[in-house]
Amino acid sequence: MSADYAVHGSVAVITLNNPPVNGMGLVTRTAAVAGLRQAQEDPAVKAIVITGAGKAFSGGADIKEFNSPKALTEPTLHTLIRTAEDSVKPVVAAIHSVCMGGGLELSLGCNYRVALPGAQIALPEVKLGLLPGAGGTQRLPRVLGLEPALNMIVSGTPVLSEKLAGSALFDEVFPAGTNLIEAAVAFAEKIADVRPLPKVRDRKVDYPNHEAFLQFSRNTVKAVAGPFPAPLECVETVAAAVTMKFEDGLKFERERFLHLIQTTESKSLRHAFFAEREASKVPDVPSDTPVREIRKAAIIGAGTMGGGIAMNFANAGIPVTLLETKQEALDKGLATIRKNYENTLKKGKLTQEKMEQRLALVRGTLAYEEIADADIVIEAVFEDMGVKETVFRKLDEVMKPGAILASNTSTLDVDRIAAFTRRPQDVIGTHFFSPANVMKLLEIVRGKQTGKDVLATALALSKKLKKTGVVSGVCDGFIGNRMIEQYSRQAGFLLEEGCLPEQVDQAVEKFGFAMGPFRMGDLAGNDIGWYIRKRRYVEKPEISYSKTADLLCEMGRFGQKTGGGWYDYKPGDRKAYPNEEVNAMIARHSADIGVQRRAIGDEEIVQRLVYALVNEAALILEEGIALRASDIDMVYLTGYGFPLYRGGPMFYADTVGLPNVLASIEKLAKGYHGEAWTPAPLLVKLAAEGKGFNSR
Repeated sequence: MSADYAVHGSVAVITLNNPPVNGMGLVTRTAAVAGLRQAQEDPAVKAIVITGAGKAFSGGADIKEFNSPKALTEPTLHTLIRTAEDSVKPVVAAIHSVCMGGGLELSLGCNYRVALPGAQIALPEVKLGLLPGAGGTQRLPRVLGLEPALNMIVSGTPVLSEKLAGSALFDEVFPAGTNLIEAAVAFAEKIADVRPLPKVRDRKVDYPNHEAFLQFSRNTVKAVAGPFPAPLECVETVAAAVTMKFEDGLKFERERFLHLIQTTESKSLRHAFFAEREASKVPDVPSDTPVREIRKAAIIGAGTMGGGIAMNFANAGIPVTLLETKQEALDKGLATIRKNYENTLKKGKLTQEKMEQRLALVRGTLAYEEIADADIVIEAVFEDMGVKETVFRKLDEVMKPGAILASNTSTLDVDRIAAFTRRPQDVIGTHFFSPANVMKLLEIVRGKQTGKDVLATALALSKKLKKTGVVSGVCDGFIGNRMIEQYSRQAGFLLEEGCLPEQVDQAVEKFGFAMGPFRMGDLAGNDIGWYIRKRRYVEKPEISYSKTADLLCEMGRFGQKTGGGWYDYKPGDRKAYPNEEVNAMIARHSADIGVQRRAIGDEEIVQRLVYALVNEAALILEEGIALRASDIDMVYLTGYGFPLYRGGPMFYADTVGLPNVLASIEKLAKGYHGEAWTPAPLLVKLAAEGKGFNSR
């Protein structure tokens, strides 16, 4: 049973009990329907209260059951709601904490709704590429009115119960601190004999000139929904609440829900939803692994990255000390942090009080001794092993026992870094992405000797810092940058064969990437890639690269920070303007290496860039660098601008079909720089077995 049944005097109380949010899976639905029927048959029961145990009334339907037989197995959510709605005894929904999705739809099927203040009320299905499929689009407008209901459904944003207290959604919102069960039972006793029983379905939606409002809503939503079909479908189904009879509107809602649940966009959003939750699970690190307390933090290096990392700690209420070697650099770093907060204040996203609180948590120092008592120290210095060695030997010397020593490296060997200390169990990689105070991804790099408690602490800290933490093993570039190197190699080869930067960027941005490879290089700094390639030329001379990026750097064009890279930039304007000199350099280089330039279509550009990611990711997965395919997808969705509606590179490959991906790669292996296209053994294996990366 996942719903409890009890009788308080003449009132039956059914308590949904399916932690953590009382999701209405088959077992819960079955128990709730049984409770409603038991109450109907008991002559001593005059009214019924439905509530939720723990920290929620109900978070809604069990998403894991979508596209599975359980979703359609009786009693369905529709059957549960109809059972409550058809009850001959009044049914009261007693709402607290969280009432979302199917939970709110169930409450709308009840005769009355009472609530505590502070409860989050929402129909968030649109965030999963869906619409409310159990009557939400038909019933909510009947109690809130057309406009507020449409806003809630299209945005999916929660609204606090007390803000809806004056609407027909709630019959009563009790004062804070009220015992909900006692108050709900008393309310049920008071209305037990009232007839006829009020039903939301019997209400009308009155809105003057609704046609004009709905058309305005369609135009507005269409402009902002982009490639996602659900928001516009939400408008159409809410419109049905005005223009159709209730049962017809319910039928239309169901049709559109079943259509959306099959779309790639919805499947991608649901994949990302589960992938984010899976990322925090490490098979050999149990959920009850003790974590170290992080009360103080320290950052080595007050540059762009160090300052951004420090802001994350201040935002989370954790005091942080920035360490620099020179006062000038420290002052500049602290001034940049203040400026960033002031900009946020000007945009109205931060109050003056909050800004001052956060700034007060950040202090600077030039002395290692002043960070000795920090619980975690993150080094954010130049990406050079010699520099890292100097820092970590010093940290080993001064930091207190039990302090976590973290390196914000993007490519370097964390095991080598750990070996510079006498406490390798305390060393971990924490790869933040720039700008660190904005980007959601945090790659957590687990060394061979990293303690399980250190890894568990880093994962817990990522949540506190509002980051998506993804665990990676040690290799050159970890998950994200190892893959992006192959993507960038193909982008370079495309230039040699006939493309210009603008065409490549436009093709992948049309595919859905936030930014193409050349605009991305200009933003990050082309000198960073140049530095890494110089190291590759020594360490891995067998790997070939296009020389165009080196030639660009030799021209002094490092990107936005120098006013020009692959493109030109104007002061205060981040728009990329093609540069004729750069384009001429690219064409000249093709001639110098004897390559006849050709016309290349957008489809080939996208295939080469995306499949380069997929093939390298298959190697990463096979080597155990990534724990699961969905972790790789999370890295790319949260750190590299991969289109959310495509679900990440691995999910996208599954959607295309791995046999089709493999066939394309085998064809590319016969072309220019075919040596870069050796199919990953895991890709070959899964394609032969008819499986996907996310279903293996």
